[in-house]
Amino acid sequence: MMTPHRQVTRRGFLGATAAAAGGMLVSGARGLGAEPNATPSDIHETAHFWYRLQTAGPYIDSQRANKAFGREERALCLSEDNGRTWPHRIEFPDAQHLTFSCILKNGNILFSTREKLYLSTDNLKTCKQITVKDAGGADYLPHKPQNADQPGWYFHTLPGINSWEIDGREIVVWGNYCNVLGGASPVNIYYSTDNGETVKIAYAFGQNPYYRDNGSPGGGSTGALLGDAHNKVICRHIHCVAHNPAENAFYACTGDSDRPEGFECHWLRGTYDAKADKWQWKVIVSDHLNSRYKAGGISFVDGKVYWISDSNGPKPYDRGIFCCDPADIPNPKAHKLLFNPEVESGNMIIQDGVVLASHCAPASPMATGIIVSTDMGRTWAQYDLKECGRRSPTRFHEKNSDGWFRMDLRSGWVQQAEVLFLKPKPSSGKTN
Repeated sequence: MMTPHRQVTRRGFLGATAAAAGGMLVSGARGLGAEPNATPSDIHETAHFWYRLQTAGPYIDSQRANKAFGREERALCLSEDNGRTWPHRIEFPDAQHLTFSCILKNGNILFSTREKLYLSTDNLKTCKQITVKDAGGADYLPHKPQNADQPGWYFHTLPGINSWEIDGREIVVWGNYCNVLGGASPVNIYYSTDNGETVKIAYAFGQNPYYRDNGSPGGGSTGALLGDAHNKVICRHIHCVAHNPAENAFYACTGDSDRPEGFECHWLRGTYDAKADKWQWKVIVSDHLNSRYKAGGISFVDGKVYWISDSNGPKPYDRGIFCCDPADIPNPKAHKLLFNPEVESGNMIIQDGVVLASHCAPASPMATGIIVSTDMGRTWAQYDLKECGRRSPTRFHEKNSDGWFRMDLRSGWVQQAEVLFLKPKPSSGKTN
């Protein structure tokens, strides 16, 4: 049983892992649905989950059901058995610059490099570049970068869930986390309602004078302005976009700073009129960078909204995992604090009563911090997966058909490093 608001120390965790990682898993690795080349020593466990780093092979960038999409140095690969074999492969010289991918229900794969978007409809026999359309239907082309090696992260995103089935069809909606690496970029919310064949802009943020294209990895205060010149709402990047089926509405949150021109941390609510192919967006709250509204991991369960705070900057910090009715998002007095890890974060997923979140490594006393509840937030634990190194888990993907969540491990908080898989243990108090 979990202890309410239990916090496991590194010393205690490592001792428990060392004691348990031997005999119990020697004969059970294959039964856990691990890759065939994963040995029992590759799989570790805590009281609440098993976990393993990805073994040799293509870097698995995304997963869905039994499929995994990966990259090699100059090729892209598709597996239909959760990474055990890779029968589908296409040469792709820019594979190392992969920044976004999404496997759709019909089998299409939508993916991007830094400023280019692609679609494969035939299991990687071919792929084609997609030209984004703006709200008026005109071609939306990337800006000409001051530094060709820093064209901007136009499509890179932090959540692993980027599509939802609405009224019988799948819709992809995501926002770019940018202006950190890869060059300055405008900030947009994108969408597709036809399995990636057409991608349009749902919302374009304004021109932020602090993230101009000056040729540097994150942009700066000189150079070309990027974004919608007619929109006064500015931000650095988008942390999360999520759909609430109870009201058929989308919510997005952004970061990062307080500026003389206004806040960069906003929450937006958007609705989509499929017949008219039109969006309506409204900023529902804007606040300081040390507030709970600098956040990520937006999730909806039974009509409630859940999120995790990424509060930083000047103290006091307003951190934790929160829950409320969507209508009460602007009203902090109506929020319920479920757990406070006392560390900034911005990544969380909820599936089948399991809540997974992570620590931002540069701000954490842990090397690789994982926050978990297997009973829908009634009790909590934290673990330090120290053997993974100093890493920030992000891009949490839903469980594959073998029951493993997938997540990026980022050095710092944004540079791609390794891939971690995590499989929850059954909980007697689990709530769906």
